[in-house]
Amino acid sequence: MLKYLLLSIVSFTKLSSCAQKDYNINIEKVNKKMNNSNSIKMETATFGTGCFWCTEAIFQQLEGVEEVTSGYSGGSVPNPTYEEVCSKTTGHAECLNIKYNPAKISFDELLEVFWQTHDPTTLNRQGADVGTQYRSVVFYHDEDQKMKTEKYKAALNKTGAFSSPIVTNLEPFTIFYAAEELHQNYYISNSSQSYCQFVIRPKVEKFEKVFKTKLKKNK
Repeated sequence: MLKYLLLSIVSFTKLSSCAQKDYNINIEKVNKKMNNSNSIKMETATFGTGCFWCTEAIFQQLEGVEEVTSGYSGGSVPNPTYEEVCSKTTGHAECLNIKYNPAKISFDELLEVFWQTHDPTTLNRQGADVGTQYRSVVFYHDEDQKMKTEKYKAALNKTGAFSSPIVTNLEPFTIFYAAEELHQNYYISNSSQSYCQFVIRPKVEKFEKVFKTKLKKNK
């Protein structure tokens, strides 16, 4: 009886040891996966494409884009309000601050969407919206973004991709001010309004057809 008891204890110890070993291995795999995920640094792109209501909803749909904030950049007045920016006295442009995962979407891909979802040949105008706050602009965050934007712009002009020359400004990023809350997620929150139905929705639908392979998987 004692012999069987000892054998049982030994067998249980071995099983426990194996289970603990497997458990440790699994934990290591989970930790490694989490560490790899945490090591991915989000990057930022800041684009002026005219009225931010019109293009916020576009960039929000891209796979790899984690956050899109409507706001103001490129001006001289601290913490400007929407009314101040619209008065054309602050120097700011309406723009989007885009946080993205470079492992899922590149800056070049964001530029491709940027060029094709507004008119980069009209510097201070997008449709009926006129003024410096509606200028076409890339606020570059580093020399790499500047170089890529310049190269892409030159290539598009050289190939005659647009009927008129691209006049998009390149300006160094300094500071971004988030717009008032009512301007955030504007299309999503106000999709039934006439402006959203007749101005924003056609742009969004066109974008979804052209860039359907780049949309988030839940689309």
